[in-house]
Amino acid sequence: MRKTIGMGYLKLEHRDRVALLTLNDPERRNVVSNELNEELVATFDELEKSEDTGAVVITGSGRAFCAGAVLDDLLDAGEMQKQGDEASLPHIYRGFLRIAHSSLPTVAAVNGAAVGAGMNMVLACDLVIAGTSARFDTRFLNIGLHPGGGHTWRLRNITELQTAKAMVIFNQILDGESAAKRGLAWECVSDAELLEAAVGYATEAASHPSELVAITKNTLHETSKTFDSISSVELEVGPQKWSMQQSAFTDIVKGLKEKITSEKK
Repeated sequence: MRKTIGMGYLKLEHRDRVALLTLNDPERRNVVSNELNEELVATFDELEKSEDTGAVVITGSGRAFCAGAVLDDLLDAGEMQKQGDEASLPHIYRGFLRIAHSSLPTVAAVNGAAVGAGMNMVLACDLVIAGTSARFDTRFLNIGLHPGGGHTWRLRNITELQTAKAMVIFNQILDGESAAKRGLAWECVSDAELLEAAVGYATEAASHPSELVAITKNTLHETSKTFDSISSVELEVGPQKWSMQQSAFTDIVKGLKEKITSEKK
């Protein structure tokens, strides 16, 4: 079932248990505006409450995924910083941080350019699928700005140090195929196949119990704090014990046993 809801800067379409969010400001190449940030925060708040949503796909309308922050907003934030307003800059990042901190599994379907804060939107997602038109461009230093919003940390976590340095310091822009080779994207597909591929991955994630997915996603993030086998086992013991007490586990295992028994007959 598909149901589309139009907002000012964000379009929401439901494909069964997958929410497809389209950044919808194509004339400005889907910039990270205050209006878009507000709609992203409000939409994710609602999606996380819904039992009908199990995963989210994010893409851009038109020829770009997201062109980054509004330059005037950055200048205004700089002026407000001078006046002692420390909240002005983080305020610009609230949209993609809401994505990054969501309990829902998220997939970025990157069509066209993802620049600066727009690349942060990509890095905030759990899985990145690139179209052949995708361009990953950090751009921060090119405008005399230090990266922000956790950009270097997220990029370093998803790729490796030399790739992160090449992109941030040496102005290297990756296309879709290069991003997949460097680990920035899971795979690169044709633009025509991009949305269906991303929705397909999201559908797989949405097929699992939502609470189990959320807890597992949190465990994956927590592994960054573990440095040995023993602590990694301890990290998973509690959540695994919890999952064994859930009806989903017992129902699935009983179903598998019945299937195995019937196949032997």
